[in-house]
Amino acid sequence: MLAPLSKFKSILSAGLFVPLFLIFLGASPGVSAAPGSEFTARLMNLESEVKNPFRFSATLHNGAATEQVFEFKAELPAGWMAVFRAEGSQLTALKMEAGKSRDVDIEILASPMTRPGKFTIPVTAASGTETLRLTLEAVVKGNYEVQLSTPDGRLSDEVTEGRSRQLVLTVQNSGTLPLNDLEMTAQSPPQWKAAFEPSKIDRLDPGQTRQVNVTLSVPDKTIAGDYLTTFTVRNNYANANTSFRMTVKTSLLSGWIGLLVILLAVGLVYNLIRKYGRR
Repeated sequence: MLAPLSKFKSILSAGLFVPLFLIFLGASPGVSAAPGSEFTARLMNLESEVKNPFRFSATLHNGAATEQVFEFKAELPAGWMAVFRAEGSQLTALKMEAGKSRDVDIEILASPMTRPGKFTIPVTAASGTETLRLTLEAVVKGNYEVQLSTPDGRLSDEVTEGRSRQLVLTVQNSGTLPLNDLEMTAQSPPQWKAAFEPSKIDRLDPGQTRQVNVTLSVPDKTIAGDYLTTFTVRNNYANANTSFRMTVKTSLLSGWIGLLVILLAVGLVYNLIRKYGRR
């Protein structure tokens, strides 16, 4: 009776030893399973102004035993764009050999009208057998920016010397933060005058446009020709300027006076020649 029982215990011990050995072998630091496919990024969160692109550096690894083609997609807010590049070339899909890794650059462009904040960008690299997911974060910083122009974009006009010309300028907040205490100034030729209405804009919200009326006065006896006046709008955070060309023409009265002066001079010379030419 003792011999069969002893033999059964030996068999049981051997049966338990094999699974325990296999578990120990799988957990051993010297033995590891083949790595799977991965899609990772060095930096998951980037911060930038809305006018600058967010550039992420990622790595794609094909851990499958066969070659795969991965297609890239990004879930973006309305008006945003995403561009994928590998080795400097733009692409939408990438063929990967088994066990190989490739660097992938992801460039995300925010909509110009995006307000400051943090945006989550899910990105996928999908093949026929697996989908790799990567979550990126783009933090849009607020920026100050202002533009100065005219309603129709025209930056030239004509004026008669000694008179004034009414102009209209447009001031636009093209940034993402409000602009306060914007002041209007002008750099014009000597003795010219520029009056603004209004001369100061207390507040201009993002995307908002305000018109400013300008009275440009040209002094008397200004020589006919083209003259430049530079208009500027600025505050402590942003500024913009535009050059306006004004063509000055002489008045009709000034022309007749000039012609009369010339005729008088010619007559005077003629009389002098007749009077002293006979001697």
